[in-house]
Amino acid sequence: MKKTLVRIFTGAVIFLILAGSVHAEDMRAREIEAREKKAALLEKAKLEKESALKEAQESKQRILADKEAMISAIAEFKKKRKLLEEQNNKLKARMTALTTRQKELLAQVHEVEGAVRELVGFVRMNAKDLDALLRQSLQSAFVENRGKALKPIMNQVEFPGMNDIRAMVDLLFDEITRSGEVKTAEGPFVNRSGEEISGKILTLGNFSAAYRISEETGFLLYSDTSRRLFALSKLPPHRMVKKINAYMNGKSEDVPIDISKGAALRQLTHRLSLVEQIPKGGPIVWPIMAIAALAFLIVLERVRFLLRTNIDIERFVDTLHGFATRGEWDKCAALCEQKRKKSIPKVLLAGINNRNMRREDLENVLQEAILNEIPKLERFLSTLGMLAAIAPLLGLLGTVTGMINTFHVITYYGTGDPRMMSGGISEALVTTMLGLSVAIPIMLSHTLLSRKVENIIAQMEEKAVTFVNTLFKLEEEK
Repeated sequence: MKKTLVRIFTGAVIFLILAGSVHAEDMRAREIEAREKKAALLEKAKLEKESALKEAQESKQRILADKEAMISAIAEFKKKRKLLEEQNNKLKARMTALTTRQKELLAQVHEVEGAVRELVGFVRMNAKDLDALLRQSLQSAFVENRGKALKPIMNQVEFPGMNDIRAMVDLLFDEITRSGEVKTAEGPFVNRSGEEISGKILTLGNFSAAYRISEETGFLLYSDTSRRLFALSKLPPHRMVKKINAYMNGKSEDVPIDISKGAALRQLTHRLSLVEQIPKGGPIVWPIMAIAALAFLIVLERVRFLLRTNIDIERFVDTLHGFATRGEWDKCAALCEQKRKKSIPKVLLAGINNRNMRREDLENVLQEAILNEIPKLERFLSTLGMLAAIAPLLGLLGTVTGMINTFHVITYYGTGDPRMMSGGISEALVTTMLGLSVAIPIMLSHTLLSRKVENIIAQMEEKAVTFVNTLFKLEEEK
């Protein structure tokens, strides 16, 4: 401020000096004016100086005041800064601790989440296993919507809770209880015609089920797709039906059971009877069946004939010997006449009627009578033996034709589809089986009948010799 005043004052002085040099002629006049102006300027400068000093003083005071305020503020800020630094350090320490705690908690969370995921996976896996068990269980045919509670768990619709786990446990124990029961009850099933009917059903745990209606008794198969019971397409053998009915009536303690849960019963439906196998053997089967029928008629006729000619020979001979010993030949002839349809009495009757001949002639008569009976006894036996030889040969012929057909199929279609070859193979095997099945009984029957005929012929010869010896012995005793 002082410098400003000095400059103003210096400028004024210079101005006056210059004005005096220019206007020398007015010196005096203007001196007064200059003095006045100088005085005015001095006064003005003084006032301005005072004002400037005052302002400078005020500015100084303000600056000093501002300086003190600033120092105070700086001190305050330093104090706050220190406090904030302390708080910051504390917060950093707390943040570090919280970060460490966060990591620990995250590790625990990951561990718990892993355990929870494992538990959820275990629960859902067991739910799927239980659903598969219930779906395959025969007991599900009697309970609707049995596995409904398991669907939300398996489909991950909701988190499995304790209620879901309890429901799974209840279903499992219910299955255990039901699978250990043997019971009969009225229930629906699909019959062999494909119609759903109701009848008495016997369940043997989860192994087998049987049904009984007014007209039939049979086994049931369980379908896990529709969860229904279906009657076996083929009725079981009569022996099994009898046992099932006896068990259901409480008259028996044993019952047929399929421990394979239907596999054996399905095999039963595929098992072909002899009547069902015959058409699969081709045209060769019918000659074999004709041989079987003819052989059966021959055997039946021979058995009937031999039974008709059968006699208690020892008792008959003893009675005849008693009459002959007493000389009652009329009674002997009458006795033989009563049984003349029998071979031995007929032979002995010929001897009685010719008892007065010589020994050689009588023996010839008896031998002739025996020879007369032999064709009747051996009738059709040679035919039976021939049929026994032809039957396996026809079976062998069917085997050859079947294999020829099989090779024809292989030639045209290859071996890609075994079903194409099944016809020829079936023909080959069925004809062989039928040929042997027919030949073996025929051979056995032929052997037994031949042995029986040989025994009868031997008895005729024996009794004829005995008769001759007895007759001539009695004559010698006379």
